[in-house]
Amino acid sequence: MSQGVVERPIAAERLPLALRAYRLATSAGSPLAGFLLSNRLKRGKEDAARLGERRGEASLPRPDGPLVWIHGASVGEVAAIIPLIERIAAKEFNVLLTSGTVTSAKLAGQWLPPGVIHQYVPLDAPRFAARFLNHWKPDLGLFTESDLWPNLILMSAERHIPLILVNGRVSERSYNRWRYAPGMIAALLKRFDLCLAQTAAYAARYRDLGAPRISTTGNLKLDVPEPAADQDSLRKLQAAIGSRTTIAAASTHAGEEMPLIETHRRLRHTFPRLLTIIAPRHPDRGPGIVEIARDAGLSASLRSRGRLPEPNDDIYVVDTLGELGLVYRLAPIVFMGGSLASHGGQNPVEPIKLGAAVLHGPHVWNFAELYEALDTARGAELIGDVGKLTVRVGALLTDAKERAEISSAARETVARLGGALDRTLTALDPYFMQIRLERRSHA
Repeated sequence: MSQGVVERPIAAERLPLALRAYRLATSAGSPLAGFLLSNRLKRGKEDAARLGERRGEASLPRPDGPLVWIHGASVGEVAAIIPLIERIAAKEFNVLLTSGTVTSAKLAGQWLPPGVIHQYVPLDAPRFAARFLNHWKPDLGLFTESDLWPNLILMSAERHIPLILVNGRVSERSYNRWRYAPGMIAALLKRFDLCLAQTAAYAARYRDLGAPRISTTGNLKLDVPEPAADQDSLRKLQAAIGSRTTIAAASTHAGEEMPLIETHRRLRHTFPRLLTIIAPRHPDRGPGIVEIARDAGLSASLRSRGRLPEPNDDIYVVDTLGELGLVYRLAPIVFMGGSLASHGGQNPVEPIKLGAAVLHGPHVWNFAELYEALDTARGAELIGDVGKLTVRVGALLTDAKERAEISSAARETVARLGGALDRTLTALDPYFMQIRLERRSHA
């Protein structure tokens, strides 16, 4: 192998008991896949036209030439690796992206560059993983963050496919859980040639869990570009909103809309033409948010029903996919969801890059280092309850100078912490070189 790329002589090792039990259980349970998929389909969690992909049945042919396979669990992971996919595709490698949710698949269709293939990741049973790997025959496998599927990992290693963990993170909850199965996680992490961790703290956790080769490259989510926005849709929304005072809440989770609606209710006497835009993390929750608003005595409408905000609307619910770029361009103040509810917070980089002043709740462990840096630099602000949210939103709406100072500090902080994309590509370059050399030697 070339310099920086290591051989992995561990595929033949005897697996820990927990992993052997897992493989037996998933093999024995594979006949139940039809029942599982049918149940998920009824709940809107599967794509009826592409169920075969979940059994490892490819819906597209494998392209000729070297193929880099990248796996991201859901929307957040996929969004973070789009710039990485673009850079790899620009090196003239074929790219296969897998993900596990209907939402991520829909957005992949909008975001992926031409020629990049998307497939649903197969259920993690040996027969489905084998079918997937036998068809696609990837030259390199990249797993993002913490979505580790044991059979896919083990069977890739058995086929001598180099595996790299990119943008890796281990939450405290996952770290404590894995410590109860140290042999299992160590055996999985040893199948990776390299673990590229987001932070030094995550790198230390990987090292403690048994990863043999680790580098800290930063968080790819800090390098995401400004989100796109359809210009015709933006013009229509701007015309409908006009000069109204506007605030937004993005990627909200259940339990977070009530404080935001109450904040609107308290502020509407001071700002009589106030409009609050709410974009839930899961769009199917839109109708429920409208009901919450109406129960609070406010008027609300849904974007998914073709509505534009009308003059008497208090709450406008953007329950559509891929339109946060519109939301961030319409509101000078954005509350980031997942942070009042205990979900670990959502990525604030996109609204920051579009100039918004960001507010957030206390539960931001998914981006702990970033939010700590932002709060320290006064590039964002922690809001713990409705009272403080009301006070700070009201103050920021009346003080454009303070909003601009917050926005400027946030952009400087994000720029200082960025650079993960370049560092990740530098770490991957020896593997790309090796793939080319091996392809040439077999030509």
